[in-house]
Amino acid sequence: MAVNPSTRCPPPLHWRPLPSRPNLAFFNRSSSPGPGFFNEAPSPRLVSVRSHKPGPDGFGAKRPLDLQESEAPIGSSASHSSSSAIDFLTLCHRLKTTKRKGWINHGIKGPESIADHMYRMAVMALIAGDLPGVNRERCIKIAIVHDIAEAIVGDITPSDGVPKEEKSRMEQAALNEMCKVLGGGMRAEEIKELWREYENNSSLEANLVKDFDKVEMILQALEYETEHGKVLDEFFLSTAGKFQTELGKNWAAEIISRRNSRLANRHT
Repeated sequence: MAVNPSTRCPPPLHWRPLPSRPNLAFFNRSSSPGPGFFNEAPSPRLVSVRSHKPGPDGFGAKRPLDLQESEAPIGSSASHSSSSAIDFLTLCHRLKTTKRKGWINHGIKGPESIADHMYRMAVMALIAGDLPGVNRERCIKIAIVHDIAEAIVGDITPSDGVPKEEKSRMEQAALNEMCKVLGGGMRAEEIKELWREYENNSSLEANLVKDFDKVEMILQALEYETEHGKVLDEFFLSTAGKFQTELGKNWAAEIISRRNSRLANRHT
């Protein structure tokens, strides 16, 4: 569509350099289970488009645009948020590679990772039927974050001899560090809140996810018994009588029934 240049003049374009994003240095301490890492922000250039007084044709004076004429580091909140998110996700990679120590201690070859365990718990929350007063979406979130601090402290089991209070303190400190890597803000606070809710067993959702934690473990134990020809009584004995919800009790009873049938068939 044709435009009469005498009736239109583009508004002046202005820009101002945004503050540079400081380099993010992730903590590096000898007590962490792996090396620290550092990330340095790139220094991209911002191309400036300067406005000029309108010429006779109603537009700015015709002159070549020098792309190097002005430059400033980009430090937008979007680029900072993306960098923090990728730093956080990189740290969470350790949840995929750290194997659950209980299985290692029992000689299971190629055992599940921490992330494997949390994933199936999240699926349990997803497929669970509607329960009075229980927010299923919140259960899924709790399942995803309940062991997230183990990305730093690793999988601490009762056989390690670490008191429960000290384990909680270590994991809280690790979670705080992870949320700093994420850059703080609303999502970081939500992760902290979900983790504390689970740790303190302070809601119906936490009660249910605590049960899922045990259900997932004994289901995995049954699967390893079947796959490796082992008897893993310890995991069933340690959870007996500790389920808090009817759903948890029902699912555990089903797993135990299948195990008993399998054990009975082995001896016939």
